[in-house]
Amino acid sequence: MSSPTHLPEVEATFVPKRRALTLLLLTFAYFFSYMDRQILAILNEDIIRDLHLSDAQMGILGGMAFAIFYAGLGIPVAWLADRGNRVRIIAGALAIWSAFTALGGLAGNFWQLLGARIGVGIGEAGSSPPSHSIIADLYPPDKRASAMSIYSLGVGLGAAFGTIIGGVVATYYGWRVAMYVIGLPGLLLAGIIWAVVPEPKRGLSDAQIAMDTARPSLTDGFTTLFANRAALHLVAGFTLTSMIGYGLTAFGPSFMQRSFGFTKLDIALKVAPAGAIIVAVAAIASGRIADRLTRRYGQYSQSFMVAVFKTIGLPLTLCVYTATNPTFGVGAYFLSILFSTAYLGVTFALIQSEAPVRLRATWAAITLLVNNMIGLGLGPFLVGMLSDSLKPIYGAESLRYSMFVFAAITPWAIFHYWRAGVLLKRKAIERKAAQDAAAA
Repeated sequence: MSSPTHLPEVEATFVPKRRALTLLLLTFAYFFSYMDRQILAILNEDIIRDLHLSDAQMGILGGMAFAIFYAGLGIPVAWLADRGNRVRIIAGALAIWSAFTALGGLAGNFWQLLGARIGVGIGEAGSSPPSHSIIADLYPPDKRASAMSIYSLGVGLGAAFGTIIGGVVATYYGWRVAMYVIGLPGLLLAGIIWAVVPEPKRGLSDAQIAMDTARPSLTDGFTTLFANRAALHLVAGFTLTSMIGYGLTAFGPSFMQRSFGFTKLDIALKVAPAGAIIVAVAAIASGRIADRLTRRYGQYSQSFMVAVFKTIGLPLTLCVYTATNPTFGVGAYFLSILFSTAYLGVTFALIQSEAPVRLRATWAAITLLVNNMIGLGLGPFLVGMLSDSLKPIYGAESLRYSMFVFAAITPWAIFHYWRAGVLLKRKAIERKAAQDAAAA
């Protein structure tokens, strides 16, 4: 296969505009997925009152119900993506989850809303694994973290705009209309992706790819990932970080309403827009820093970077849930997300760089399977359950203490990122020694 300096003809369609357009549209799809996934957070209090639900039930709706189907179907969808047209899978998945988000607005009880959220999970299973695979094919290793970080903007911006749009619409028209407004536009984007985005050649931007056209099996995906100790630590750090993040995000607006006295409109028009800007800065800056570190030291330095950022962000996060002054608490929140959200794109890039080219979508799906079953499935539910159990003691402040306990788990995730960096550095040294020996 040709090297990146002599790119095959198929790559010309992606340089530079088609490649950038593809990344942009995939990022928009990820943006819509997080708007649809996180819309319940700003609507929690309204839904609790309207449908007479508990915090634990909202935790199930915001996490477990979605995660079981999202994670479970991710593996077979990724298997298809590693064998077929990834773009068509993404477009079809986007149409499905958008429709089910809108259907959630018709729910009259817990079980109907549960069914709608399961539908969202089923649809979103077809988004991230093929997207990761496409981006890894389009961008070489020393640019991959920046590309993945741009893609990861969909998380922070999607959650923020879901809060902004959902909060404003729900304030004036009710939570049901907010679900329609968030869900339906995704159907249009699905059509655009289907019509505009081409399917890139696999391994397009990698310097040395074996000419292996064999189609890998799911067993190959699990075998190769579980044999890679560095990748396992990355998955563990990512999963723990996500569990904490999903738990805190699912109840963030409720916490600000109960403990800081904010309204939905306060959160939608004051907190969320500033948060969106900070998350965007964190994502783009972390990707560029990671790529510079890679060029100077090697890709292993990216894992150490995440560990350092999370260490800086931890005390700031704990300050949010100990603050009694709303101004101080929100200020600590803004500073904390600058560091705590800088892990996502870098982690995606590291895992994709470790994955065999023909198994990139499968590795992404396995990562998301573990991450979402534990992180998304348990995070919101455990925060809600702990909040319910603390209510007899702390009353309306029970959510504050529940979220503090959850944030305090962060050092466990930091350890895994540090350990992954150690193993990746060791592998890089061994590879360099082998190359020097061969050259001699």
